[in-house]
Amino acid sequence: MLQTIIVAAGEGESQNPLLPAAYDIIWSLVCFVVILFFFWRLVLPRMKKLLDERSAAIEGNIEKADAAQKEAEAALEEYTAQLADARAEAAKIREQARTDAQRIGSEIQAQAQADAERVKSNAQVAIEADRQAALVSLRSEVGTLAIDLASGVIGESLSDDKKATALVDRFLADLEASGSAGADTSGKK
Repeated sequence: MLQTIIVAAGEGESQNPLLPAAYDIIWSLVCFVVILFFFWRLVLPRMKKLLDERSAAIEGNIEKADAAQKEAEAALEEYTAQLADARAEAAKIREQARTDAQRIGSEIQAQAQADAERVKSNAQVAIEADRQAALVSLRSEVGTLAIDLASGVIGESLSDDKKATALVDRFLADLEASGSAGADTSGKK
């Protein structure tokens, strides 16, 4: 076996073992050119088309995203403006409601005051009427009692109505005069 290696080494001295034979290089070059031609004509254009489509899709999506972001910002600004308008309108409505409530409260208070004054004046009129009725009733009863008492003291009947009425009126006038004089002196203390 060693001998075959030595013989093969002796024969191969003319040819470099690192370089292939010329026919291998030519056929490899032909195959490479054919494969390169098909790659250049078929595969490369498809790859370029695919990459261009992908690039266009990415750019389109970026543009769509930018447009959507601009629309969102515009919608946000519009929403913010509408919200500010709504808040201003709500504040205006609240202020108007407060003003209306104060006005209505003032009107109700004025009406209640007027009603109270009317009730007070009606009560005063009714009290005055009751006082007058009580005074008339009291005069007649006091007059009757006074005449009966005077008849009992004198011992004779005082049946003359005019005379009895005059006597009762004079007696009551004296009582009123003495009552008002007593009120003046008690009020000064």
